[in-house]
Amino acid sequence: YRIGQLYMISKHSCEQSGGGEGVEVMRNEADMHPQHGQGQLTEKRIYLSSKLPAWARAFAPRFFYVTEKAWNFYPYTITEYSVSFLPKFSIRIETRFENNNGDNDNVFGDTPTPPENVSFLDILSDPISERHYNESEDPSRWMSSKTGRGPLEKGWRDDHKPIMCSYKRVQCSFEVYGFQTKTEDFIHKSIQDILLVGHRQAVTWIDEWHGLSLDEVRKYEQTMQEKTNSKVKSNPCNTGPPAASRPAFSRSISVTDERSLKKMGVTTVDMSESPLPHSRLHSTPE
Repeated sequence: YRIGQLYMISKHSCEQSGGGEGVEVMRNEADMHPQHGQGQLTEKRIYLSSKLPAWARAFAPRFFYVTEKAWNFYPYTITEYSVSFLPKFSIRIETRFENNNGDNDNVFGDTPTPPENVSFLDILSDPISERHYNESEDPSRWMSSKTGRGPLEKGWRDDHKPIMCSYKRVQCSFEVYGFQTKTEDFIHKSIQDILLVGHRQAVTWIDEWHGLSLDEVRKYEQTMQEKTNSKVKSNPCNTGPPAASRPAFSRSISVTDERSLKKMGVTTVDMSESPLPHSRLHSTPE
């Protein structure tokens, strides 16, 4: 599944990019962690202005990006998100992959998550939005010619072999009065949707990646990153001089809007500023 995950992320990112929006890969390099050993560090910018709900677009500048930093020490990964104009916003996701059906209630080895804060996502039975549905990516209709697996049927989690569970601990914080609960609920729902679609794709695309070596999938990853970056940069809004010399984000916000943001405790920042601290993580892990 390590191969499948890398393949899925690369292909999915390319499919979701275009016209100036999507995922721009800033770096992808080997990294050593004192506890988890050799791994891979990736940093991406995600442009998604048009995908925000109306209430969020009301106070977001016209052009902004989300920074994603991910440390992949498979089978353990850490992913952190920050937003270019919101210093009080942060998301941290820890992931651990295990060869079981989700029955480990203390997978991270510290404190078990209370049952009421655990969500089980089922790639077969959980609904996804109509715009994300693709019949070829439907596990109930899928059949692998390489492995003979599929389609998935009701109860598959109890009797299907092999099986792997992707455990996610999601923490998010958005410390802006009046928007915190709505924003954090939106984030958790959005992450669930992304995980469902992505893992359905990883399984149903198995004939495309099954049998690839790690070196081969890394080459595929590099090729797709170049295509993805090109698609994102096809919009003049995301091209031009390096980030350090771009104008401040405040220029895309009217004076009235900026004053309103300051009243809410939001400070606009320049794109050239370094990534924000990731320590304000106060919501209950899920």
